[in-house]
Amino acid sequence: MLSNQQLKGFQQQLQQTKQQLKERLHDSGDFDLRRSMEDSTGELSSYDNHPGDQGTELYEREKDLALSEHYRDEIHDIERALTAIEAGEYGKCEVCSKEIPLERLNAIPTTTFCVEHTPSRETSDNRPIEEEVLGPPFGRFNLDGRKESVAFDAEDSWQEVASFGTSETPSDFAYPPSDYEDMYIESDENIGYVEDYENFVGVDIYGKDITVYPNSQYQELKEELFEENIQTPFGDLPQYEHDPYVEEDKK
Repeated sequence: MLSNQQLKGFQQQLQQTKQQLKERLHDSGDFDLRRSMEDSTGELSSYDNHPGDQGTELYEREKDLALSEHYRDEIHDIERALTAIEAGEYGKCEVCSKEIPLERLNAIPTTTFCVEHTPSRETSDNRPIEEEVLGPPFGRFNLDGRKESVAFDAEDSWQEVASFGTSETPSDFAYPPSDYEDMYIESDENIGYVEDYENFVGVDIYGKDITVYPNSQYQELKEELFEENIQTPFGDLPQYEHDPYVEEDKK
């Protein structure tokens, strides 16, 4: 049990810390969050700013938000501890009602939990439940790992947006693309199809009437196969199928 002198000492310490946090929030104008980002940076407009400058300003804004939230959470914990002191419950765990060691209270005066039941001990890795019902591109970021998946996922959505221009330069890539308009990750990835031949070979609704459309990719593949003297990118095809693709039903 904590003595009256110890409780009074913790109460004074908590009240003093609470006052200091409130003064910091007031003096900083709530970390300048009461004004818009343009006003806080002195810019009339951010339209002509470089994306790198915009990124720096956004980072600073996010940092201010995090600091403001941290201060407010700290004040909330202090008020919770002060309420426990007034109720005569300070120094006891809210969950199991066991005595909280004095060493723990000295290190974290705002705590009202023992080590075993502290909420900050476990870090949740649960994803939002909405992801279970939302389809691509909102449900999952990358579906490349799924076999035969050609769905338009969030990664494809980013690539589509990045194709209109990013702040990347050739120096940002180990193997920079040949075209300056392709300065984004996996810019050479096929969009809407997997294999190159799917972009120039088509069939009817029944899978018949194979038609080859002689576009630029068809010509490139044709020249590549001619130079390598092979029939397909994975080698020559056998003259006949040794094993059928679909096993016939045994009667």
